[in-house]
Amino acid sequence: MLYSFANVQVALDEDEHGIASRLARLLGIDAGQVVCCTCVRRALDARKKSNIHFVCTYEIEVEQPIANPPAAARLIERSALSPVCPDIFTQTNTSQTHAVIIGAGPAGLFAALALAEAGMRVTLLERGKPVETRMRDIGRLRSRGELDPESNICFGEGGAGTYTDGKLYTRIKHPFLRWVLAEFVRFGARPDILVDAHPHLGTDKLVRIVRNMREHLLALGVDYRFEARVDDLLIRQGTVHGVRLADGSEIGAGHVVLATGHSARDTFERLQLLGVKMEAKAFAVGVRAEHPQALIDGIQFGKQTGLSAAEYSLTHQVADKMLGQRGVYSFCMCPGGLIVPSPTEVGGMAVNGMSNAKRGGQWANSGVVVQVTPEDIARHGIRPDALMGIAFQRELEVATFKAAGNQYAAPAMRLTDFIDRKATGTLAATRFKPLAVATDLWQLLPAWVSHPLSDGLQGFGRRMHGYVSQEANLLASETRTSSPVRIERDASMQSVSVRGLYPVGEGAGYAGGIVSAAVDGLKAAAAILESTR
Repeated sequence: MLYSFANVQVALDEDEHGIASRLARLLGIDAGQVVCCTCVRRALDARKKSNIHFVCTYEIEVEQPIANPPAAARLIERSALSPVCPDIFTQTNTSQTHAVIIGAGPAGLFAALALAEAGMRVTLLERGKPVETRMRDIGRLRSRGELDPESNICFGEGGAGTYTDGKLYTRIKHPFLRWVLAEFVRFGARPDILVDAHPHLGTDKLVRIVRNMREHLLALGVDYRFEARVDDLLIRQGTVHGVRLADGSEIGAGHVVLATGHSARDTFERLQLLGVKMEAKAFAVGVRAEHPQALIDGIQFGKQTGLSAAEYSLTHQVADKMLGQRGVYSFCMCPGGLIVPSPTEVGGMAVNGMSNAKRGGQWANSGVVVQVTPEDIARHGIRPDALMGIAFQRELEVATFKAAGNQYAAPAMRLTDFIDRKATGTLAATRFKPLAVATDLWQLLPAWVSHPLSDGLQGFGRRMHGYVSQEANLLASETRTSSPVRIERDASMQSVSVRGLYPVGEGAGYAGGIVSAAVDGLKAAAAILESTR
């Protein structure tokens, strides 16, 4: 029999034997009658610095049912650590239909995995390079300021999420979610991700995981291609029949999964010309804040030592006379990490953050961004259409590149100077490469972004005393928070304009991170398999 206990408070130094004994007493049995005691969820509660502890969910297995279990003990049939592969993916597919998947990010990789394991013929097309080669290209950008527009932080095997913190936290609730995490473990992730309330993989681990997924897909017979940018869809009478690559070659397909990621602007522009129905959606822009990790640890944990690098998640509502309520929030916080250059276009500059698995670096960074709506962009002077968000992103990235001296460097300003609106020309210490250039960010960012940003940062400082510090820098510009476009689809996961086209993941506007994108790719795979029964 299996019983679940939620909200179990556990001291930082409490051992598993002591916890098992404590829960056995609650069940009214001896500790020796416990077959197994397993933590299935763990979160750190640091709200009171004098009492930092874990809040956990434990499962206790016993041989015999408990006659009168306490209210805190819930009888369950299956462990939370035993995800079930959805039935649709366990049934062998005998269809001769060919599926082409565009993009080897999480949505594309998981769609390919599900379809190939079900027996479908799959071609996976990635415009960028293998994850190992991609690392070298990113290294050249960071060390020499040399951009490869097809192999960078955003483009290449694994998608943009490979070179972030590898966060797996998501707010979505879906039956595929636990299975996605279990698959990551199968391909090399730490089993802790199944338990941690805020799991992450880390860039260094993601590289190996993505490589392992590739090798598995190749073993399944997937035609896995790199430097294979799709420039056109082959559409006849409202149905997609294949794709045309940049080299002019064509590949026929009965199903095309569009998993391009949020930065494939050329693809969105081509889709618009093809009449694929899309709409502009809200996203966010701003800067990346960089603090010494020791400062953030002290704010969050006080004098407590021995914990992993502290993180934070902050939001602030700004009341603006013209714009109304405006949200400012931290985004993709990377403890013990680095700020990295993330442009994809020549003459444009953007930044992002990343961490390795151990989060052992001396710097913490996070996006601090302001909500942007299509109405904001129209007021800014950009012609309203489905791609107006891309036009605004591009305008800000070009301005950022110019402000940094026409190079792939980051315009930067002390956080305190930004709040004081005083350009001192000096920066706090920074780990950013290739170069941070002291810049008046008030002259770079639109006023309707910089004013809420300043208010939000001050609000953050009231929530986290010490956050507004002379040791902190702001680096510009954070523009790729999410896709500024949503490709419209119906309940069958297909484009409302083109049958057989499955827009998925973050680029299509239906996900906001690694796990939600992977789940969306699986949903498309399930829809394809269902349609071929």
